[in-house]
This record gives sequence, structure tokens and C-alpha cells, in this order.
Amino acid sequence: MITTPQTKAPTEGRILRQNISWDTYERLLNEMGKHRNTRFNYDRGVLEIITPLLEHEQPNRLLAEVVRVLAEELNVEILSAGSTTLNRPDLEKGSEPDSSFYIKNESLIRGKRTIDLKTDPPPDLVIEIDVTSSSIDREGIYAAMGVPEIWRCDRGEVKFLQLRSGNYIEIEHSLAFPVLPVTEVAKFLEQSQTVGETTLLRAFRTWVRAQIKAEAQ
Repeated sequence: MITTPQTKAPTEGRILRQNISWDTYERLLNEMGKHRNTRFNYDRGVLEIITPLLEHEQPNRLLAEVVRVLAEELNVEILSAGSTTLNRPDLEKGSEPDSSFYIKNESLIRGKRTIDLKTDPPPDLVIEIDVTSSSIDREGIYAAMGVPEIWRCDRGEVKFLQLRSGNYIEIEHSLAFPVLPVTEVAKFLEQSQTVGETTLLRAFRTWVRAQIKAEAQ
């Protein structure tokens, strides 16, 4: 058990601890193992531990399905990296995204069992879901790692973010999938409150095919 001098009261599904060394962070990751229902984010001594809830996981899984449908219909190879631990010891930054994908750099990662960000590129797309306010700058962590794009869902509000000159800016269309506007994803998530997932994904696939057909004409 770790005792730290500064501890903030946890919010729902989220614990923040300060003055945690990089060695302690790595030891926690190793002790907790890969098969756990928590995600760790670390930024220069600050450790955030998240226990995802249903309201967190549902939009995460839906957005991941959106990526897969787009990849299939556009005939784009992807590698689903899920919540793979992304660490940069030299920067003292680490994160476990809700979902992540290699798209442009898929061929560079295919067949690898581990990712070393010293030599490997970061994921091309990261999905982050916020249902409570985060006390750690996850965008800053991903910017330092060079993640090109984030899909962020903050308590129902969807944003596409692109890394430019070291900072994220909002964009209207996905960098990885330019056919997709953020407005369509917002509508998709809103419909998920009243429409079953199978019906919803079928409708989204039909929409993607219509966009491809329109661009081909």
C-alpha cells in the first residue's frame, strides 16, 4: 500500500494522487497487471487512476465501432491498440487511452507485441471519454507524445482535435477519416440514447456508403 503526502478526494470513478515517482508508477502498473478494470495516467509526479463506469464505456465502445466501420467501408487497414499503456519515461508522462488506433502507421506496428515510443510512433487516433472533470492534462500528455488526433467526448459533447505546433485545435472533419464530420458523430451518439446499437451501426454504415458514393460521382 502506498501512502502519499497529498491526496485529493476521489470523484466518481477517479482518484488523483500527487508526489508519485516514475518508479512507483511503473511498479503499480506491473503489480496491477494487464487484466484490470482501471486506467492510469501519469504526468510528472501526478497519478490519475480511473475506474470506467457504464456511462463512460458505452460511448467509448460506440466510437471505437465507428472507427471500425469507417475502416472497413473505406478499405483502410487499422490496428486497434485499445487501452495500451503509452509511456515516455524521458518526459515522465504516461497514459492509457480509452481506445487508440494505428491507421497511417498501421504497417509499422503490425505484428509487434509491445510498443516502445522511443522508436515506435504513437497511435494515429486516440479516443477519450470524460464523464467527470479530470485533474490531469491528458491532452498535454498526448501532445508531448505526438498523437496526431483525439476524439474527445466530454459529458456528451464531441470534439475532434488535431495536433498542430504542439497544441490541439478543434477541427470539423476527422484527420484520419476526412469523410467524417464531427456533427455526424455527435448525432450518432445522441441517437444511441434511443436506438439499439445494431440498428445504429447499420444506419451509420449506410451513411458512410452514401458519402463514398457521392464522392465517387
